[in-house]
Amino acid sequence: MTDTLAPAAQATASFLTDGATSVLDDAKRQLAAAIDILGYDDGLHAMLAVPRREMTVGVPLRRDDGTQQVFIGHRVQHSLTRGPAKGGVRYSPHVTLDEVRALAMWMTWKCALLDVPYGGAKGGVALDPAALSMSELERLTRRFTTEILPIIGPERDIPAPDIGTDERVMAWMLDTYSVASGYTVPGVVTGKPLALGGSRGRASATSRGVVHVALRALEHVAVPASGRTAAVQGFGKVGRDAAKFLTDADISVVAISDQYGAVYNGAGLNILDLADHVDKTGRVVGFSAAEALPPHELLELDVDLLVPAAVESVITVENAPRVRASVIVEGANGPTSTAADEILARNGALVVPDILANAGGVVVSYFEWVQGNQAYWWNAQDVEDRLSEKMSRAWDDVVSTARIRGLTLRAAAMVLAVERVADAHLLRGLYP
Repeated sequence: MTDTLAPAAQATASFLTDGATSVLDDAKRQLAAAIDILGYDDGLHAMLAVPRREMTVGVPLRRDDGTQQVFIGHRVQHSLTRGPAKGGVRYSPHVTLDEVRALAMWMTWKCALLDVPYGGAKGGVALDPAALSMSELERLTRRFTTEILPIIGPERDIPAPDIGTDERVMAWMLDTYSVASGYTVPGVVTGKPLALGGSRGRASATSRGVVHVALRALEHVAVPASGRTAAVQGFGKVGRDAAKFLTDADISVVAISDQYGAVYNGAGLNILDLADHVDKTGRVVGFSAAEALPPHELLELDVDLLVPAAVESVITVENAPRVRASVIVEGANGPTSTAADEILARNGALVVPDILANAGGVVVSYFEWVQGNQAYWWNAQDVEDRLSEKMSRAWDDVVSTARIRGLTLRAAAMVLAVERVADAHLLRGLYP
């Protein structure tokens, strides 16, 4: 008998401990902490950590000028234990396999926490969509869909929009899959146009979910209802509507940023006017009713609520000591590093984790999938009421678990989610 691991075991150990990007490191650390609290053994830890299936594909594209270029795409299915895999597709120059692995893992916990019968998945292609023409983007999307066709489907893996993609991209994916199947398959994607079976409320669902839990969190820390202030990092799919809904809730949004810069108005920004400005110029900078703000300072403003709703790893060990918001609600996936999380907790900030805060999108994606399978569509109020109920129940579950176990909200959310996936795995057993 020796201590040498078999090759398969070595590969598993390597995935759990080595060679990861920072965002995957954070995802692994969060899982490991939950495993430790729950007392699970190494075998179950590996089952919960290692993706069930990964596909990396070359995506050839014929450019408009006749030249050819090959892009790299990925689709990772982290878990299939509680149902088909679910997760977005992003087009970004920064897409890597490790990033997709981390995002797929977080999707598993998100679905379990919100009690949605899915496992987690994620996909992406490493490219700048702004550098492609519309016809090039369509050809690339159709080819990427064809490449991952063997592993997606309404009972297997259901893509949705993410950074750099939208309902138009989902329509192309739907059509490509349906043509290959020989009949229309509306349940293969969510986040698609209403005319193709999309759900009312899907486009703004993540933002609504963020604001639902933000209001509960502000009440939880007893921030007075009058005079509440907020800063929102990001003015895209999540940040734009989140800022509007916060304003509708009488919260003064004093600062907003995008990839080009940030703007500030201590009396509160007019979100509709800012949105008009962005529609015309493509960026928040230059908005006449606000002053320019260095983007990094937005995270450090003295506000009641901070909503990082852009990309991963923006609150770090370097800037966390200067974050002054009482409540941080993670509209983006993984915006806070593990080390920064510990600093924020010591400083008394309440962090609402991404797997709870931004779960509104997957909840309404689930509603869209159900509606498509039934060929019966709900009205906007039905969707909003069901979303509110799901988010409120998850908030109550997380707060209760945090109180009983003496945990942060992130640790409590992870423990709940991991336990639900582990229970499902143990009930199903291991085949063969």
